[in-house]
Amino acid sequence: MFNRDRWREILEVLTTNVWRTIFTAFGVCWGIFILIVLLAAGKGLENGIKQDFGDTATNTMFMWTRATTKPYEGLPKGRSFEFKISDVQAIQDNVPNLRFISPRNQLGGFRGSNNVVRGIRTGAYSVYGDYPEIINQDPMTVTSGRFLNFNDIKEKRKVAIIGQGVKNDLYDRDEEVLGTYIKIQGVNFMVIGTYKKNNSGGGEEGQKEIFVPFTSFSQAFNRGEDVGWMAITAKDGSSISQLKEKIVQVMKERHKVHPEDNRAIGYFDLYEQYNRVESLFGALKGVAYIVGIMVLLSGIIGVSNIMLIVVKERTKEIGIRRALGEQPWSIKKQILMESIFLTIISGMVGIILGSLIIYGINSLLESVGPVDMFMNPSVSVGVVSGALLILMISGLLAGFIPAQSAIRVRPIEALRTE
Repeated sequence: MFNRDRWREILEVLTTNVWRTIFTAFGVCWGIFILIVLLAAGKGLENGIKQDFGDTATNTMFMWTRATTKPYEGLPKGRSFEFKISDVQAIQDNVPNLRFISPRNQLGGFRGSNNVVRGIRTGAYSVYGDYPEIINQDPMTVTSGRFLNFNDIKEKRKVAIIGQGVKNDLYDRDEEVLGTYIKIQGVNFMVIGTYKKNNSGGGEEGQKEIFVPFTSFSQAFNRGEDVGWMAITAKDGSSISQLKEKIVQVMKERHKVHPEDNRAIGYFDLYEQYNRVESLFGALKGVAYIVGIMVLLSGIIGVSNIMLIVVKERTKEIGIRRALGEQPWSIKKQILMESIFLTIISGMVGIILGSLIIYGINSLLESVGPVDMFMNPSVSVGVVSGALLILMISGLLAGFIPAQSAIRVRPIEALRTE
């Protein structure tokens, strides 16, 4: 490895026919370049999609009621029903390994009519009646004041936490928000906090939401014991996908819904959707590896072919060296080192070019702002290290056949070659 004459000979062989060496190296360079760019693009897409989930508790399901489709116990089909606040305790008593059960009510929306007034300013916002634990299921950053607590629930306080978008619409830029009042469908609520959501699922619409205590919401807007829908999160180590059937069964029994009526209770399994996304990107990563390695393999085959030609051109030289007493292993080692050197140098150039492309894309994204479904394309150090290991092994394999071919030549036959 540290023999200066050996390295001088390697460089001389590779520079004898420069264009041939360059074209041979291009195959390896292009293969590793494609591998890195594909993996980075897949990671960028994965980051963009997962950004939609943000910090949301993914081991969560959302459940609501719909009209029944089967008659049951004397009740007709097409019957509407509502969840009740007592259903929360029933789920807790009958279904283990649940971390949070948040009953929720909602009114309005950013596309509806104006439902919030402050002075002469009005706006259309989603207003949620919630319990304090909702902040663990739909995380947000409280930028001033505080979030809901259980004293607010117990005392039915008419207090509200507003999003940054609501603040921008209803207040002047430097105006104090805390302690002021907003009127939600004619009912005054005191603002006790502001929040900001960081995930894209809380984009402009997510910043224009208002949270009030569930009990005061029910009282102010005449909802009684009704629950619009529920957010249910399983404990770590348990899957909400495995618990949802039991949850739905409990609700069917409490509300006299036919056991085989699969449309009366609707639900959305966020954990299942998240796993699908994970599986999708696992498959994309596998495809990227397969495509990149296949392209790299074609380059390695090119290196092996060129090394066979080089050995053929040096047949007489090899015969002379064998006649002078050089050992077969020394000649074999020389061929292998030439192959590995060419492969690694080519691969390093591909890695550098791929890194520059990734750096350029990230710089562009920073300058133009975030792009939907694509952000921060990158490749881990482990992948680069693995690529280098693949290159070393590939170079060894690419040189093995030519090296074997070189030592098979008998010295007397090699000396006769013209």
